[in-house]
Amino acid sequence: MNKKIMALLSIVQQGSGKKLIKELRSRGMTVNFQTFGFGTAPTEMMDIFGLGTNDKDVMISLAPEGAVRDMMTNFGEVFPSHSKYGGIMIVIDVAAASRVLCEVINYNDNSNKEKESVNMKNEHHNNLIIISVNEGFSEDVMQVARKAGATGGTIIKGRLADSEQFSEYLNTTAEGEREMICILAPSKVSAQIMQDVNRDFGLTSEANGIIFALPTEKAFKI
Repeated sequence: MNKKIMALLSIVQQGSGKKLIKELRSRGMTVNFQTFGFGTAPTEMMDIFGLGTNDKDVMISLAPEGAVRDMMTNFGEVFPSHSKYGGIMIVIDVAAASRVLCEVINYNDNSNKEKESVNMKNEHHNNLIIISVNEGFSEDVMQVARKAGATGGTIIKGRLADSEQFSEYLNTTAEGEREMICILAPSKVSAQIMQDVNRDFGLTSEANGIIFALPTEKAFKI
């Protein structure tokens, strides 16, 4: 039987992605995807705090549950407080995956199989809110999200692969070019953020917004 796998979403300063992936591979996380995005903080604020640019490296990593929990247990040793990655790492449960993918991920699992599974409590009760809108709407979306309680987000450029299906359903033109806004927010304000964004930028609006949330087990600064 294949063991459970988990996912990590890491958003770090541009140029730090390859170094982080190398670190994750040494911890048994051998399936990593990398893309890029940009933060939503105003450039003036970035300059004031000496944070460089808004450009981000975005990684999605898949690994056996044991390897992820081992890293979480020893997180302070792996990523000390003076970590230079300048970002955040979010732990997410994987609901389903193909059998072959599970076998590949678990093939070289060196995590301690004798160790009891550690039940990591979601102390911060966060959700990862994903908002996909037509290109050009992300700044307006973030303004509404901030008023509802969001503190920031990361924007990733992409395409809507099924734009024809959405266009037919909505009886309008859903654009292929999209912007995906990723917002980590406490559960207590997530519903309000999603409600307000959907009111102004939902599927039936000009933005054709698609909005959903994923519960996160843990979130770390790295």
